[in-house]
Amino acid sequence: MVVLNKIYTRTGDTGDTALGDGARVAKYDIRVNAYGTLDETNATVGLARLHASGDMDDALSRIQNDLFDLGADLCRPVSTGDATAEYPPLRVSQPQVDRLETEIDAMNRDQETLRSFILPGGSPLAAHLHLCRTVSRRAERLAVELAGTETINPSAVKYLNRLSDWFFVAARAANNNGADDVLWVPGANR
Repeated sequence: MVVLNKIYTRTGDTGDTALGDGARVAKYDIRVNAYGTLDETNATVGLARLHASGDMDDALSRIQNDLFDLGADLCRPVSTGDATAEYPPLRVSQPQVDRLETEIDAMNRDQETLRSFILPGGSPLAAHLHLCRTVSRRAERLAVELAGTETINPSAVKYLNRLSDWFFVAARAANNNGADDVLWVPGANR
């Protein structure tokens, strides 16, 4: 359990921060950027939840928790000592990825076939879910960049890839299963 009895520590006043394994890195380190963008994604999900109810709100709540899991995963570098660590690292797992796929398939089943690209908008919930999608895509790009230089949990990248798809399909669900999507009209304003 996390205990936060003091919010400021002053340990980052010189521009560095601690990773989950205690190592200190610059606050602009790609790893910090990646899990910082997960925090930003989580904040956008919180905004979307202001417009959600029922099953959608429940799903978004699960995703917010998963994003904290994913942040914990990325803030602790993968090492050979993970299995024997005093506190085993929290890693995103394949069942979390599978759950997103199952939910995507269920939402997509009743949606109108796409015949154009969609402009972010429609209902307030759909607009916020599109924002979630774009921020999660940035988090994915940063995680992939991190994976290009360091070993990370492969399920982390898979989760982020599915998550942006989930937000896209959820935005369509929030737009009356696509009937109220705002479609791109190529060259409409020439």
